[in-house]
Amino acid sequence: MNIYLVCNAGMSTSIVVRKMQEAAKKQGLDDIHVEAFSVEILDQKVASADVVLLGPQIRHMLGDVKKVVNGKCPVDVVDMRDYGTLRGDKILAKALKMAGK
Repeated sequence: MNIYLVCNAGMSTSIVVRKMQEAAKKQGLDDIHVEAFSVEILDQKVASADVVLLGPQIRHMLGDVKKVVNGKCPVDVVDMRDYGTLRGDKILAKALKMAGK
């Protein structure tokens, strides 16, 4: 399963990605791949996406991102509180719920 976090430059989400990967490992979810990158390259990655999450700093781009994804997978914004407190476990749980897992 590929969970993609998109933000402006792809840098600010790297810590959140690490926390999500740690949470997946603790839960024995070895098939979870979490990656962060700039929204500018989403069109190159969307074919392999199972869930796309936006960093709260680009929530205003949700409509544009949904157009790029074009219904291929669920898209939503990461909760600002979970993002700010690096709650990788909660963000992972949200992504899994979005994917129906």
